Amino acid sequence: MKRIDKKPLTKRDYIKCAVALTLYIIFLIWAQTWLGVIAIPFIFDIYITRWIRWSWWKDLENPVTRTIMSWVDAIVFALVAVYFVNIYFFQNYTIPSSSLEKSLLVGDYLFVSKMSYGPRVPQTPLHMPLTQHTLPTGGKSYLEWIRWDYKRVRPRPVQQNDIVVFNYPSGDTVVVNPMLQAQDFYIQAYQIGRELAPQIAAQRGEQLPQLDELSPLELRRYYEYIYSLGRIYINEDPQRQFGGVMTRPVDRRENYVKRCVGLPGQTLQIRNRDIYIDGKKTKQPSQVQFNYFVDLKQFLPDELVRELDISQEQLDMQRQLGYMPLTSTAAERLRQATDYVDTIYLDQSTSTSDIYPLNGNTGWTRDNYGPIWIPAKGQSISLTLENLPIYERPIRVYEGNKLEVTDDGRILINGNEATSYTFKMDYYWMMGDNRHNSADSRYWGFVPEDHIVGKPVMVWLSLDKDRGWFSGKIRWKRLFRWVDNMK
Repeated sequence: MKRIDKKPLTKRDYIKCAVALTLYIIFLIWAQTWLGVIAIPFIFDIYITRWIRWSWWKDLENPVTRTIMSWVDAIVFALVAVYFVNIYFFQNYTIPSSSLEKSLLVGDYLFVSKMSYGPRVPQTPLHMPLTQHTLPTGGKSYLEWIRWDYKRVRPRPVQQNDIVVFNYPSGDTVVVNPMLQAQDFYIQAYQIGRELAPQIAAQRGEQLPQLDELSPLELRRYYEYIYSLGRIYINEDPQRQFGGVMTRPVDRRENYVKRCVGLPGQTLQIRNRDIYIDGKKTKQPSQVQFNYFVDLKQFLPDELVRELDISQEQLDMQRQLGYMPLTSTAAERLRQATDYVDTIYLDQSTSTSDIYPLNGNTGWTRDNYGPIWIPAKGQSISLTLENLPIYERPIRVYEGNKLEVTDDGRILINGNEATSYTFKMDYYWMMGDNRHNSADSRYWGFVPEDHIVGKPVMVWLSLDKDRGWFSGKIRWKRLFRWVDNMK
């Protein structure tokens, strides 16, 4: 094969080729991605052999076409560069909700380091850079023709109290309607099932059972029935609001950011809002918040709102619901503001219906939860019908086993009776600092290690959505703050 480019090779060409190949080979060794060696001949061809006309448009006579193709070339190169940077090094992330306030605020823009826990090789490598799962025009932003197994380059463990970005575990199943995707699909299904069950029972002249009177096997069958009612309703979609149901691979699920409060192998319990790890009380984050009912005599003045860093979202919650999330310091300051505040007291609601596990009658609440053992790779747990609701999802969904319970109460894993199970991955327990306004592990359970995306390292920009550009929209004091300092 002859060279298309007739220009003579120079010493500079050989040096550039050597540098490019060296850097690329170093990257392959670091990433342990040996499939990438197939690109080495092409890199060599770009600099030396030049058998392929990589820049064929430069020889065209039409200047317009040359200009257009030059832009296309630049855009493609930029997309490829962004693709590799986002996968192996870092990506930008914007805080979308108040679940970590006041540690991280809505409108904080973060650099998320993929290196902190080891870059995760994409399970769906064919995807559009800068999109998570949906194109701006609608439709999936990824192709599932190729699926790679979970692999992490030079993994490092998550540390206690790290703030972590991860893929939403319950995001494996979502409704098609984007307006309803913010709510957990499984919570939706169980909620709808609980609403339909009494109606069906009344039509049959029956009564629903008292859950406390059911055996573990009967309780399991009851929750299976409730879930199936909700799932069938969503699938059939009589009101045409859900738009159907779809699934997403791990790396294409929504990105969440929370604080890691429980590590693999630890036993976690929440007692009256305090977290205990292996029986020892842990220190709360300095900016942790809980909901307080606040009865106002008159609107809070702007200077007090600014002093306590109260957002418009908090004020709206107080006006509409009667409560707002506050730190203990802010709550005490409002107690002293007797000209504006009549009464203020902690919200101690005790709902159990949406608490993980959704198919367990534990009696746990958001403020009093557990104890619960967090699975660790290589460690085993005895399986019973009582604890199966807690560990069924890791065993069946995250680690890909077929799990069944027979009519006589035996647990079968992949067709074999099982009285214990050894976990294949590490798991973590994630919670928000805005404890009463955070969709976290208390509602959807464990975060598997293959869902970990990276660690936020720095706030590079912070915009207050409640303020204008000339009235404090940019939170200057938060710019270039290290996230590790927000404990």
